[in-house]
Amino acid sequence: MRISVDKHRCIGAGLCALKLPAVFEQDADEGLVELLDETGAGHTYDEVSTTEYECPSQAIAVTAAET
Repeated sequence: MRISVDKHRCIGAGLCALKLPAVFEQDADEGLVELLDETGAGHTYDEVSTTEYECPSQAIAVTAAET
């Protein structure tokens, strides 16, 4: 899978960082999303896509790996 974030859409809710701290964090200055691991290693597609769905500003995009 591939994960991307749009910091311009992010409102700093922090749900992503709470749910998947190995993948997302909030920057110290603005509280906006920072992507730590664009592959989501160690997490299932369902876990990451649920976080994408729950993002209130739709700042997270997840695409499945191409086969």
